Amino acid sequence: MPRLTPALVDRYLRLLGVPRRPPSLLALAEVTTAQLCRVPFENVSKLLRLRRLGLAALPDLQLHLDGIEQLHLGGTCYANNYHLYQLLCALGYSARLCGADMSSPDAHLVVVVSISGRDYLVDGGYAAPFLAPLPLDASAPQEIALGTDRYVLEPRDAAGCSRMILYRDGVERHGYQVKPAPRTIEEFASVIDNSFRPTSTFRNAVLLVRFWPGRSLTLHNLERIEVNGREVRRSALPDRAALAQEVERSFGIPRQVVTEAVEGIPELMDAFG
Repeated sequence: MPRLTPALVDRYLRLLGVPRRPPSLLALAEVTTAQLCRVPFENVSKLLRLRRLGLAALPDLQLHLDGIEQLHLGGTCYANNYHLYQLLCALGYSARLCGADMSSPDAHLVVVVSISGRDYLVDGGYAAPFLAPLPLDASAPQEIALGTDRYVLEPRDAAGCSRMILYRDGVERHGYQVKPAPRTIEEFASVIDNSFRPTSTFRNAVLLVRFWPGRSLTLHNLERIEVNGREVRRSALPDRAALAQEVERSFGIPRQVVTEAVEGIPELMDAFG
């Protein structure tokens, strides 16, 4: 179990804007909502640290929090969910890291929290509006809808695995299967290493997503996608300079940082596959 200093825990909570409370489902929901609304899913930080520091690994919590506080950064699935897991453990929750299979094993990482004998899925790293913990023992599918996207969490199968499916415009587009066994972050070293390969998706695309209750904002390469309830508005950005300006305006990340991070990407690829 990771152990954080009280100062790091207090700093993390301050950046989330939530007080320290005893573990409960209500308090967990408060932290989860704040994490999704205040810490964006984005890969600018990944590109920036690789370029500036040569960092081809997860940032430690201090560096992660520096990015949130100083540059309004967040992270991709491994950084966001691993550090959220660290926080929840430090707050006294019974939490475990779990691998999630996509097209390959352990391509995703989630957090499962046990409260009063029930397991809840917490995922701040899927660029999805999971603003509340999702019970994994539900007998019927659970649905979260935003814009033209529907996320459906199916009931556990006989092996205790849970499948999350993304439907976009009514068509199944993506998803993952949560495996219930507790894992350590070291077990994902090869997957994390692969995510820094020159051909990997987040070395060749730009994706930033942030959420509010009932709405979201996505910058995907040279497209801006704003969702409010069921309404979806899309607009094109003319070039990378305009992208950097829009990232600064909408996410608060300085445009110079964005320009530096994306420099060297020869051609922006589709992050959604």
